[in-house]
Amino acid sequence: MVRERDDEHDKFDRPKRRTKPRTKDRPNYDDAAIARVVTIDRGRYTVTLDDRTITAMKSRNLGRKGVVVGDEARVVGDTSGDEGSLARIVEVLPRRTVLRRSADDDDPIERIIVANADQLVIVAALADPPPRAGLIDRCLVAAFDAGMEPLVCLTKADLGKPDEILALFEPLGVRVVVTQQGGDLGAVRDVLRDRTSVLVGHSGVGKSTLVNALVPDAHRSVSYVNAVTGRGRHTSTSAISLELPFGGWIIDTPGIRSFGLAHVEIDQLIKAFPDLQDAARDCPRGCLHSATEPECALDVAVGDGTIPAERLVSFRRILASMSTKDDY
Repeated sequence: MVRERDDEHDKFDRPKRRTKPRTKDRPNYDDAAIARVVTIDRGRYTVTLDDRTITAMKSRNLGRKGVVVGDEARVVGDTSGDEGSLARIVEVLPRRTVLRRSADDDDPIERIIVANADQLVIVAALADPPPRAGLIDRCLVAAFDAGMEPLVCLTKADLGKPDEILALFEPLGVRVVVTQQGGDLGAVRDVLRDRTSVLVGHSGVGKSTLVNALVPDAHRSVSYVNAVTGRGRHTSTSAISLELPFGGWIIDTPGIRSFGLAHVEIDQLIKAFPDLQDAARDCPRGCLHSATEPECALDVAVGDGTIPAERLVSFRRILASMSTKDDY
């Protein structure tokens, strides 16, 4: 027998939840101002909007989506740039390029260094510390993978000769500029003008010195090389984007000791070399294009003169850098 509930207890039924119904409508920020992210510090983003420098925070609606230096983002709120003002980043626009690296070659997590740069400037000193071709090769791979144009900038030419490095990268068609302490930077300005360029390299190679010379009010801290280890001390702790007085932007990054390439696919790398890619179409399925591949069509192309032998050797050198942990 089912016992009927007393009427006097009906009024004690659990009250219904009074939650605000969800809506699929999302705020539209199409009319919001578009700013450039120039640096990040402890959850605060410095962005430039027109002629103003603004401090902003990431809006909750972005969730776990990251915001990196170089991003173009829509901002709302107090965009006056006055002291104490705080705007909100509500949307990150699609990135044209993304420069990534992993902590190591077996690290599956990619880390975005910068966004929307079109030129990667690999800075290496000719001495103090000596150049490490392994790191340069790896940075080249990252540039090709990101669809960025690479440029090698050799510093401290007053302490070392550039001939060996120049010969190493000439077959790849990579541009190289050479500088020295207190020397003329006209050639560097020419290749940076009206571009967005990101500098990468070991600590102590002269990145910050170069930035200070190109942007007089940058005031970047300069590191010194340890006489025992031959390595520089990290002075820059975060990336920063600076407007060049002669047109364009330059992004200075902290010194690196390694450049993991776990995220790079070989097929993506060879796309940066149209002549090699055309020849590789005749390769058997799964060909890795290395010197040990028995039927690689690239060797055939060298044999019939379609591509120069030194170009294939150079390509295979940077290809090998993806799997060789050299002293970089």
